[in-house]
Amino acid sequence: MYAFLSRGLGRGLLRAAGRRCWGCSARLLPEPAGGPRPEAKGPPPRVALHRRGPGLLPLVAALAWFSRPAAEEEERPPDAAADAVEAKIIQLLKRAKLSIMKDEPEEAELILHDALRLAYQSDNKKAITYTYDLMANLAFIRGQLENAEQLFKATMSYLLGGGMKQEDNAIIEISLKLASIYAAQNRQEFALAGYEFCISTLEKKIEREKELTEDISAEEKANTHLLLGICLDSCARYLLFSKKPSQAQKMYEKALQISQEIQGERHPQTIVLMSDLATTLDAQGHFDEAYLYMQRASDLAREINHPELHMVLSNLATILMHKERYTQAKEIYQEALKQAELKRDEVSVQHIREELAELSRKKSRLLT
Repeated sequence: MYAFLSRGLGRGLLRAAGRRCWGCSARLLPEPAGGPRPEAKGPPPRVALHRRGPGLLPLVAALAWFSRPAAEEEERPPDAAADAVEAKIIQLLKRAKLSIMKDEPEEAELILHDALRLAYQSDNKKAITYTYDLMANLAFIRGQLENAEQLFKATMSYLLGGGMKQEDNAIIEISLKLASIYAAQNRQEFALAGYEFCISTLEKKIEREKELTEDISAEEKANTHLLLGICLDSCARYLLFSKKPSQAQKMYEKALQISQEIQGERHPQTIVLMSDLATTLDAQGHFDEAYLYMQRASDLAREINHPELHMVLSNLATILMHKERYTQAKEIYQEALKQAELKRDEVSVQHIREELAELSRKKSRLLT
């Protein structure tokens, strides 16, 4: 029985309202400690590679920059021609976003190149930065990791060159994307260094922000905490796939605490993190503790009709099988199978059927 990772729902790191949310994706459990493992090549990113849009500095944020009141912009005389070019860039970015949503990546790439050309011609540094960022995200979700790496670095260079600090959340988000790329490429030293930078920088920032009650809003502080949770979650997944479950466990525990405090126990991502924490406990052979977390996760997933309920249930059944509670495991697997069929998740359907077959073989051996 091999580790299985879902395709993820691929939510962006930033929302239109400025609130953050992890991309929700539970994964089916690997074998317990000592069992067979797949060769780790770095965890797949939790973004849907076929239907979701950019995640770091999304189109909405870019448009917000361009449409700010004049008093907030750098002082410069009105320029009708520049305004017209800026409006054209915004229109191109809208079209690119639509093409991405329609799963037309080639069309989106062509439109973004047009936007970048206009941004350079008009020397609009903000437009250049955001267009690079959208291009980087498009390359990332298409799996073009080397191209995405260069584009993210270009985006970061423009942001830092414009005076943005290294501890700014936008810089951290790009650094996290780069760390995820290195993880997917199995460049362990770079991946771990990237995760460490993101986590340590945010932890220091949060400590400083405790004293700044007037200058920073509660929402901004919550966003920084949630970004730390995202970084912990991503690093934990890489550690788990690198066969370091005890280290991953510590990361998941911190991420789960953040999600519970900021988003609540019933939030879809909190449930995912409970499932992920159970994964690490199961991988270490701590089946009883893993069962407690997974049972709670499955109860909550049922209550809110979690979009990946079938995967949480399959995780629960796996732990029950490890605990040799075969009758219960079969019942939960069958429930998970029905849910997966309703969602038309063929990959999960196949996996659960294989687990049911393995369960039958285990029961047969006990009877002989």
